[in-house]
Amino acid sequence: MKNLTMMLSVVLMLVSINAYAGAEFEKYDVDGNGVISESEAQNDSALAEQFKTLDANGDGELSKEEFSNFSG
Repeated sequence: MKNLTMMLSVVLMLVSINAYAGAEFEKYDVDGNGVISESEAQNDSALAEQFKTLDANGDGELSKEEFSNFSG
C-alpha cells in the first residue's frame, strides 16, 4: 500500500508539472499556433536569451517539447 501511495504521488506531481509547463507555454505562444516564435520569445528576457539553445532543430520556433527545457 505504501508503494502504491508513493507511486500515485509521483504520478500526480508529474501531471502537475506538465500542466504548469503547458500553461507557461500558452502564455508565450501569443498567436496560439502551437509554437513560440523568436519574436514571441522577446517578451521574456530569459526566454529570449535561451531561445537559440532551446531551438534544438534550428527551425526558428520552439515546440512544447523544446520549451520544456526552458529554465526561466
